[in-house]
Amino acid sequence: MPAIFYTMEKSTDRECVLAGTTLKVYRFIFRQGRPVGVRDIQRGLGLSSPSVALYHIRKLVDAGLVREDSEGYVVDKIMFENMIRVRRMIIPFQATYASFFATTLIVYLTLLRPENFTSTYVFGLTVNFAAILFSLYECLRAFKKSI
Repeated sequence: MPAIFYTMEKSTDRECVLAGTTLKVYRFIFRQGRPVGVRDIQRGLGLSSPSVALYHIRKLVDAGLVREDSEGYVVDKIMFENMIRVRRMIIPFQATYASFFATTLIVYLTLLRPENFTSTYVFGLTVNFAAILFSLYECLRAFKKSI
């Protein structure tokens, strides 16, 4: 099933555009962080010809997701749902939850460790570990959905 990303405005047009090779072209342009040409996209994605790359670029331009610059094509609008942009990377926002719970687990294991293990301490470890696993699961699910 192709990955589809939603926004509030013109979501139906963009849903149809961001699928398959067009989605790969969009991601490639986004990850470069600089204007890229048709041949760069064709070589970077291993497309059969520059005209195939241009076809997918035109679809993105018509949808308003990519714009043509004097040096090449750049992403105009970021369309990844439930993602956070960190420089040129995009990560699921659930990764922030996973890192928070991992940090609290480390603090719990190092600073709050009792001399005798009690059921309350073990329960706290279990809940924290379960929260980490759930957050990582959701993070991987969101990442697979977007890629």
